[in-house]
Amino acid sequence: MSNPITGGCQCGAVRFRAGKLSDPTICHCRMCQKAFGSFYAPLATAHDLVWTRGAPKLFQSSNRVLRGFCETCGTPLTYDYGAGPAIAIGALDHPGQAAPLVQVCVDDRQPFVDGLADLPVREFGPESDEARFMATIQTYQHPDADTDTWPPADNQTA
Repeated sequence: MSNPITGGCQCGAVRFRAGKLSDPTICHCRMCQKAFGSFYAPLATAHDLVWTRGAPKLFQSSNRVLRGFCETCGTPLTYDYGAGPAIAIGALDHPGQAAPLVQVCVDDRQPFVDGLADLPVREFGPESDEARFMATIQTYQHPDADTDTWPPADNQTA
């Protein structure tokens, strides 16, 4: 897992740096499903974690787990059961730095998850309605890199 290891939330209000990542995992437990609004939570243990802009708001999701998220945009960022924080792999600037190696809590795994890669792919031609729609989108998401300031002066968000 190469350095530098950086990441943050969707809006850029919270940014972090880690010295090293370990134990990249997919958790299928129902609490992780709800916390991530997804079928599972991809997480990696973050060593030497430093918040370089802002800090996550914390939510005690159980008697054992504290979860961190961006208070502004809601991006899930951390999972901590007392052994040190794990970072959401999707919040990394380069998620490929932490390809999951193991799955946990598979009893809660949604039955369709194993077949997701086999679903048909819908591709859109360059002249399709979908392609024209996508061409009109202007992202306000923070880039996958550290910035001196965010948001830019011409893109102030509420």
